[in-house]
Amino acid sequence: MRPDHPCLSRRTLLLAGGAGLGALGLAGCAAGVDVPVRAGDVLVPLADVPREGAYEVSLDGRRVLLARPAEGAVVAFDAECPHQGCSVRAADAGLVCPCHGSAFDPATGAVLQGPATSPLTAVAVEVRGDDVVLA
Repeated sequence: MRPDHPCLSRRTLLLAGGAGLGALGLAGCAAGVDVPVRAGDVLVPLADVPREGAYEVSLDGRRVLLARPAEGAVVAFDAECPHQGCSVRAADAGLVCPCHGSAFDPATGAVLQGPATSPLTAVAVEVRGDDVVLA
């Protein structure tokens, strides 16, 4: 063995490798963690919500659709269709469920066309300055 090339024992290599894998595992656990959204938290700048159509955000892992029925006013709805739980999307006809064709009014969440019989679930939001915040 040469003095300028220290020899590492098997135990030292295993401990170092285990520590490295443990650090990678912890870093992987932190990636993609949803941070809880609380009342007063900014969801999106008001300018990002189109006057016609809808803007999608994620709140604590669930999809929420924001719509702007009037200047300075924003409404929000859970994107889960009350018919069978499919994801409602923004479309030219308003908010539409691609699974079975239910359509909803972007201003109120009311059913415009079935088979859904219940409106979309409202999510409380408000405009504060130039931002849309969770109410």
